[in-house]
Amino acid sequence: MSSPIPMKLIRRTLILLTLLVLALLVTAWWLLRGSLAQLDGEQALSGLSAPVRVMRDELGTVTVDAANVEDMARALGFVHAQDRYFQMDLLRRMAAGELSELVGAAALPIDRAHRAHRFRARAERAIAALTPEERARIEAYRDGVNAGLQALSTRPWEYLVLRSEARAWRSEDSALVIYAMFFDLNSNGANLRELNLERMRAVLPTALVDFLVQPGSEWDAPLRGGPLPAMPMPGPEQFDLGALPATTIAAATLDPQDLGWLPGSNNFAVSGALTSHGAALVADDMHLGLGVPCIWYRARLRYPNAETEGGQVDLNGVTLPGVPGLVAGSNGRIAWGFTNSYGDWTDWVRVQRDPADPSRYLNATGGAAVVRHRETLKVRGGADEYLLVEETEWGPILARAADGGELALRWTAHDPRALNMRMFEIDGVGDVARALELAASFGMPAQNFVVGDQAGNIGWTLTGNAIPRRQGFDEQAPADFSADGTGWQGWLDPSEHPRLLNPESGRLWSANARTVDADWLRLEGDGGYDLGARQQQIRDGLFARTRFDPAAMLAIQLDDRAIFLERWHGLLRQTLDALPADRLAALRAQTARFGGHASIDSVDYRMVRAFRMHVIEATLAPFEALAKARFEEFKLPSAQGYEAAVWAMLEARPAHLLDRRHGDWNALLIAAAERIEKELGGENGGLAARNWGERNTAAIRHPLSRALPGFLARQLDMPAEPLPGDNNMPRVQSPEFGASQRFAIAPGHEDTSYLMMPGGQSPHPLSPFHGAGHADWARGIPTPLLPGAVAYTLVLR
Repeated sequence: MSSPIPMKLIRRTLILLTLLVLALLVTAWWLLRGSLAQLDGEQALSGLSAPVRVMRDELGTVTVDAANVEDMARALGFVHAQDRYFQMDLLRRMAAGELSELVGAAALPIDRAHRAHRFRARAERAIAALTPEERARIEAYRDGVNAGLQALSTRPWEYLVLRSEARAWRSEDSALVIYAMFFDLNSNGANLRELNLERMRAVLPTALVDFLVQPGSEWDAPLRGGPLPAMPMPGPEQFDLGALPATTIAAATLDPQDLGWLPGSNNFAVSGALTSHGAALVADDMHLGLGVPCIWYRARLRYPNAETEGGQVDLNGVTLPGVPGLVAGSNGRIAWGFTNSYGDWTDWVRVQRDPADPSRYLNATGGAAVVRHRETLKVRGGADEYLLVEETEWGPILARAADGGELALRWTAHDPRALNMRMFEIDGVGDVARALELAASFGMPAQNFVVGDQAGNIGWTLTGNAIPRRQGFDEQAPADFSADGTGWQGWLDPSEHPRLLNPESGRLWSANARTVDADWLRLEGDGGYDLGARQQQIRDGLFARTRFDPAAMLAIQLDDRAIFLERWHGLLRQTLDALPADRLAALRAQTARFGGHASIDSVDYRMVRAFRMHVIEATLAPFEALAKARFEEFKLPSAQGYEAAVWAMLEARPAHLLDRRHGDWNALLIAAAERIEKELGGENGGLAARNWGERNTAAIRHPLSRALPGFLARQLDMPAEPLPGDNNMPRVQSPEFGASQRFAIAPGHEDTSYLMMPGGQSPHPLSPFHGAGHADWARGIPTPLLPGAVAYTLVLR
């Protein structure tokens, strides 16, 4: 029989284990604290011409006071790196297709898709082509970033979790951050919409496709022109579902854009004639994926400039970590913001190989060699993977047409002219006319640019230095560019960009829907515009008032009225009223009235929204099934939610366009209503407990939190709280998507303007700025644009 273990030994062992755990915790805390940004004191920063003061308020808003623009860029790079280096690293790696090197094989699908564009090589060429002034700003920023990274006591905490090193910043990495925005704003560079449109046309009659994929609806509210005429419904002699075998899909799968999950934005402005102080008022909320940290970084940037009125540049607004300046906000004389244009910036080009030599292809001058690149994808914890990229003069070969032919992607982002740093020349611009002229030369994705000035002028144009001049082909389908005079025949001159200055109404608006008509629409094209309901509601909100202040602009931004769904509520009630009283009684009770808001406690809103989605999915199911039977990878192309076509069918009730699984259109509507009770009624509390807030609960998370235990993840993520709003209304909101910032700014009156931002200024869980300001954003409480009282001061010497 073994002797018992002495208590003294047990006590000593427990003490040692306790000390070991404490030592580990202290070490972890020390390492974590060592990656905090320096907020106070002095710090050497090589290359400065004079000391720079970096001040922060209680929200972490950074004020940089510098002697010149290069010093400002250097200091901004320093603070970006100290607060946001991991975010910057993810953006450059995402654009370059280099994520797997950091996080492992799980990122290979993204890397394969993105590396095919070879944006690192393009970024190197873009930086080399910059003007000396632009390059000086980029290089000063680069040196500031690397100095900020080196000044941390330990590497940023995310790299400690990943057990990885932070790679130094290079000049071309700033270009990659801009290319990352091209991916985000141009449907990931995949142009799946046009591929699926072609597949759809290969299976269904052209008249039916044109009817389903309507170019507009009665919800259109463009800046110029009116709603487009509806495409006619094809008759049974053109297409009859009843004559075809039954399909196997009961509910179609809509494109993320039709579900409101892709980047969009609101911006609008009123002229000085409608404000008390005579200055214009510009509102902007850019809708993007939400996370910790927010993609934007609040800043005030000040430096002398002899060419600027008053001799001083004073910028307030949001910066993008990775690039050296203000993206949206005010310079004291003008205020500006952006929304995604959803113009057509990509085309598929048919590649015809030379039958005698498949390494060559036909072009307008006869032929050219396919250029081959062997790209190495480094994989953390795994073997390298090699990717063969074949390029033509039009772009890389990335897809196949419906007939199996090879397709090369022509994308504005691939052209060297698509990227420059002219955007930051706006620092010193003093009036709307000059801002509109300059915006047409910005090297960035084509965006709706709305601007107002201190004198009360307002204007709109498309940004982007690379808007193609198309000729001789249908831009909605793969085309042969090998014929002379066919394809992209150069680029629009900045003077040819659509432009509006001081409209008679004194109001401008854009919200990702179509903004123009006629010749301007032919220039911009259709890359999959959003349904016009949100844009119309903003327009109507602007015309409902005659006087404006920041509070009036915020009321429009926070408008969660579901005007768009009112007719769907009427259709649901009509459907339910035709049933026996005891059938679908719970749904009948919850939708007896329609509150008309996407508020967190609204059950009726959730029910009506679900009814609409179920009806659309059931209506489109047979068309999706027919296309998928031939093309397994087919997905319904975005088409403004198919609202126009589906509503037209619900009004006309055409038997030849009805899925055979339903006896008539009433049966389809009843089935959609029954699906609500089946999917939601069985949960705890029944339908009465299924409010919108339950469905729309924030999931604003740090990229690494999913890999951490729950109690640690909660220290990184924002609160999981219900949020009002939805798509198809000004207050766009889903759990992981929504307004990445909101502001309303009157240039020259920044002291009365506001800027609110989710996620906080810092992703560091020990930072005083982690989550700072998020609660105000969630509740719609305006945060002042200008920084508050100085809480911390760092002097860079």
